[in-house]
Amino acid sequence: MLDLKLYNTKGGVTEVMPRLADAEADVQSLVEANMETLLGVRFLATEYSTGPVHGGRIDSLGIDENGAPVVVE
Repeated sequence: MLDLKLYNTKGGVTEVMPRLADAEADVQSLVEANMETLLGVRFLATEYSTGPVHGGRIDSLGIDENGAPVVVE
């Protein structure tokens, strides 16, 4: 297991203690709100339907700098 430490650098350097999200929706909202910063991807849609043939949905849909779709599940 990789022991990756996280730090907050505002007003000094302090270690950030990891925690589980209360719900997947919390993580999804965080990623969508920061998709450009985290992934370099422009956010387009949440819970995007894949249509009647596939009958599913994409959690988060974005587009990269080349115009290619990016799916975040």
